[in-house]
Parts: sequence; C-alpha cells; structure tokens
Amino acid sequence: MVNMIAAGEVIERPASVVKELMENGIDAGASYITVAVEDGGRKLISVTDDGCGMDAEDLALAFSSHTTSKLRSAADLLNISTLGFRGEALASIASVAHARAVSRPADSIFGNCIEIDCGNAGQVSPCSGEAGTTIEVRDIFYKLPARRKFLRTANTEMDHIVEQFIRIALGQSSAITSAGAEDQHSRNNGLELRLIHNGRELYHLPGAQSLAQRVRELFPTLSADFTADFIESRSVERGLQIYALLGKPSISRTSTRFQYIFLNGRFIRDRFISHAIKEAYRGLTDPDRSPVVFLFMKMPYDAYDVNVHPTKTEVRFYNANLVHSQIIGCLREKLLGTDLDIAARLPAMAEPQMGGPEQKSCRQERITDAMADFFRRHAAQTQHHIDLADRTYAPRDFAGAQPSVQSPVDLGPHAGSPRDRRFLQIHDSFIVAQTDDGFAIIDQHALHERILYEQIRRRINAGSLESQRLLIPQSLDLTGAQGEIMEKHTQLIEKLGIELIPFGPGTVAIQAFPSLLAKAEPLDFVRDLVELLDGAGTEANPDSLLDEVLNMAACKAAVKAGQKLTDVEMEHLLVNGQSVECSSRCPHGRPTTIKFTLADLERQFGRT
Repeated sequence: MVNMIAAGEVIERPASVVKELMENGIDAGASYITVAVEDGGRKLISVTDDGCGMDAEDLALAFSSHTTSKLRSAADLLNISTLGFRGEALASIASVAHARAVSRPADSIFGNCIEIDCGNAGQVSPCSGEAGTTIEVRDIFYKLPARRKFLRTANTEMDHIVEQFIRIALGQSSAITSAGAEDQHSRNNGLELRLIHNGRELYHLPGAQSLAQRVRELFPTLSADFTADFIESRSVERGLQIYALLGKPSISRTSTRFQYIFLNGRFIRDRFISHAIKEAYRGLTDPDRSPVVFLFMKMPYDAYDVNVHPTKTEVRFYNANLVHSQIIGCLREKLLGTDLDIAARLPAMAEPQMGGPEQKSCRQERITDAMADFFRRHAAQTQHHIDLADRTYAPRDFAGAQPSVQSPVDLGPHAGSPRDRRFLQIHDSFIVAQTDDGFAIIDQHALHERILYEQIRRRINAGSLESQRLLIPQSLDLTGAQGEIMEKHTQLIEKLGIELIPFGPGTVAIQAFPSLLAKAEPLDFVRDLVELLDGAGTEANPDSLLDEVLNMAACKAAVKAGQKLTDVEMEHLLVNGQSVECSSRCPHGRPTTIKFTLADLERQFGRT
C-alpha cells in the first residue's frame, strides 16, 4: 500500500514509466535504448538498453523501496549528476503493474530475471539474455480500477509517451557537448534511440546525429521554417555554459509547446528561464506569441537543487538572477545582431494549359517586361527623384547614415541629384524598394515605429527627451486615483519631456510636450498614458512599464498607414531604418519588411 501511494507521485500514466526506465538506461551508460509499447503503453511498455546491467543480488534489490546505486552518502544529494537518484521509480512501477526484468552485466556469461505482480516479487532466477537490461511492464493499473479509468485513449497516451521520448532524445543528443562542457555523462551524448508502437517504428535516431538533424526528425512540422534557418547562440561565463537554437520571430507559436529547456541533459521547467526567453524576444515577437527555442545549459551540479519534486522537472537555482541575466544576454545579443527580415514564400504556380513551350515562354517574358516597364514609367513621371543608384536599400546594412533625430515627415528638402529611383509608395501605406537580389515591401508605419522607439529609448537612457512648450496649454481632468498614479510616476513623466501643472481641482494642464513626438496629439497621448499607468498597478516592473510607454509613444508618433509620403520622406525612412537595431520588427513584434528575390519572381512567371 505504501508503494501504491508513492506510485501516485511518480507514475501518473504510461509515459511516466517510459521516462523513468529510459533515464535508468542512460544512468547505466547505455549507447542505445529501444522503447516498444502496445496500445499506447496501457498493454505493454518494454525498454531495452545495453548499459552496465545488474547481477542477481542487485536485481533483487532494485525493485525494493528507496533503493538506489546512484547515491553513496547524504552528501551526494548536494552534487547529483545522474538523471535518477531517488530509488522509488522501479518500486512504484512494480506496485501498479506486472513487471518483468532481465539483466546481464557484460562480464557475466548468463543473465538473471525477476517478475513482480503489483508488489508481489518472485525469486531471481538465471536466464539467457543480451548484455544490458530489459524491463517489461504489462497492464498498468490493472489492479487499480480507480487509477486505470483515468487513462485516456491509446492515441492520447501515445502522445504523452512521444513527448517524453522527445525530451530525452534532445537532452542526450550529440550537440550537448558542443556547449563546451564535459562530465561523466558525455558518453551518453549521441545516444541511439528507437521508439516502436504496436510493431511500427515511429523514430530511429542514430547516435551520431547533430542536434539540428535530431530536431528535423522529431519535429517535421518545423523543418521547413526552423531547422533550415535557425539561429545558433553560445556563451560561457561564471560557470554557466549556454547553447541555444533559436527560431526567428516569424515562426513564433501561440503556446510554449516548442520551448525546450535542458540543464545538464535533464529536461526542466523553470519560470525564471521562461521569463528570460520572453524578455530576450521582447519587441521582436507579438506579446501573445511564444518563440521557438531549444535551450541547453551546463553548470556545476552543486549550483542547483533538483531534489524538489518527484518528477525532477523542477529545480532550484542557488543564484537564479545570474541564470536569468545570462540567458537574456546570450539570446538577445544574438537576436539583435541577426537579420530577422522575412523572406517571402510564394506558392508554386501551376503551368497554364495553353500553347506550346515557345508560346508560353514568350507570354511570360511579356508579363515580366511589362512589370519592369511599369516601374520605369512610374519613376520617370515622378517630379521628385532620389539618387539611390549607389545605395540600394539593405535593411541590415548598419554602415549607413546615422538615424535622424527628427521624424522623416519633418525633414527639409533633399539635395541629391535626380536619377533612377529605387523605391515607390503603394496605397499610401507600403514602400516597395529594390534590393541587390530582388525587392522588399516595407510597412511604413511599422518601420517608422521601430526607428522612433530606438531614438526615444536612446534619449531616455541618456537623460530626458527634449520638449517644447505648447502655445496653448491643454487641460485634462483626472480622478483622485489617477492623480495619485501620475504623482507616483512623476519621474517617468519628466523623462518623457512632458510638463504637467495643476489647473484647478482634479485638472492638470499640459504645458510642454516632447519634440520627438510632434506628430502625436498631446491631449490624447497623456490621456492614454494615464490609462496605461493606471492599468499597470503599483507592482509593475519599472523596466517593463517604461518599455510599454515607449512602445505607445513610438506608435502614436509614427507615420500612419494611408499617409502619403514624399520621395524625400521615404528615402530618409529607409536610410534611418538601416541603422537601428532589429529594423525588421516593430516594437510590438510585427514584421516591418518582407523580402522577395528575383528567383521568386522568375519562378512565379515560369522563367525557371
């Protein structure tokens, strides 16, 4: 009965059995592990490994409560280097199912076997068998109908088994050593793994696979978007080694389903790390979406405690702030230095059923030439021509001009000589700009929003925004609570360059407003600022709150969709966009630019 109660914490469903048995094989030094299940694990779970094996004496003890060969003394609890160590997994498994184990050490000429039926153990007897261990678990919970009725369908239980298999497969991939760490489990890196369900092989992962190759096989739905274009990041500092595969913001998901975090090969969940990942992508993804991240950490075993939960997926860091800051630095620095522009993916065009090859080729050339002629004629008919022949738009060329401190729509006349123009505005909302290998479509509002955000943030970090006094002060009525909120955030308001003075009971007057936000309506801006600060509450993080304010400021001051721009304004918008961080994303995470290559166009017109 004690074992059955303990099993409730360790063995939740068949997937829990798979996890515990695979981890035992890894701790035994296996180079391959095969998992075979039937009926979603409800009928059979069989795990075979080629690890060190057990002799007769150890095999008899292995299924007893709280027995383990992975700890020698109480001091070992402070330096746990194995995936398992508690000693209740096998006892819990055997207490809720029919279990049979066959094990043979490599130096023995025969093996031994034992059978346990819901806690009733038989005698250990000699038998034949390969070096290593095979454990079969049949009819889980068959004597516990109250537990068995909570099992789901075979497909649902199999999904949970696959998830546990994926976590272990990633944690034991050969790429873990690429983070620069070596420990006693390095021999397990590159572990060969197989998963079989009802006689059909679902996965066969060779031991020599790279992490990217393993991700491709485990996540076929990500292969097109992620594995062909992932971002790799590493860092080593103060004993913490980080290796990460990062998905670009364009492939973010609605949940954290594709965020995998590993510590010394162990899959973990940690809210501080999850927050660090979110912060690293701040301003690059929509706040409601989650990036795709595979994060691997190596650190000394005595720097954290894994003995805080029976499933061992939660850990306690002795210096959580260090881990948090290191992850943000490693991920965000790499993201900010990477081209995050979106490459357009055009659908394949079916060949039209008309005429012969010569006729089709002629028709396609005429269409392409007509498009080129349209761009030429549009440029020739425009009064304002910009000389960009030697400065083709390149969104990530940070060697260009420094960003202007003014809004592009406020710039004076341009002194360039009129020649070929390499951009045009369409629908007063988007700018089409020629690139070295095709063209890019830029959302004018989103790009200007990013430019202003970076300019405002830089000015705020250096002091306060420059302000200009209003010719006619504008008044705003505040409730008592709103007045207290504004008084609490006086320092923030002053840094924004906003000057508010009392103007009667419950009323304030806007005397000055930041010149950088000249296109924003002062009264509307302050009113929205009050609502934002009021909704943030008293416990809001100051950095996050400032970031929200800057996002709002940039959005309100940026040029709008539907606003016609002159050639001068468009040129400065494009040039300024080249010299800001993450110009491919607005502060809210929306893309600013989508790229099209000549190859994309030629394929659509059937020229390839």
